[in-house]
Amino acid sequence: YRRSEDKKTAFLHTLNGSGLATSRLMVSLLENNLRPDGKINVPEALRPYLGKEVIG
Repeated sequence: YRRSEDKKTAFLHTLNGSGLATSRLMVSLLENNLRPDGKINVPEALRPYLGKEVIG
């Protein structure tokens, strides 16, 4: 974002990461994808970014 007065770049900040409440997101991922053996299934939507199907 650029201020109209001086045209300098100002960086915006967000609370809890970039638009997501990351702590609540991690809890939700663990609650919904934790396997009995302690490993975590990676949701299909996140697999292209992580490059894995299972963590652990």
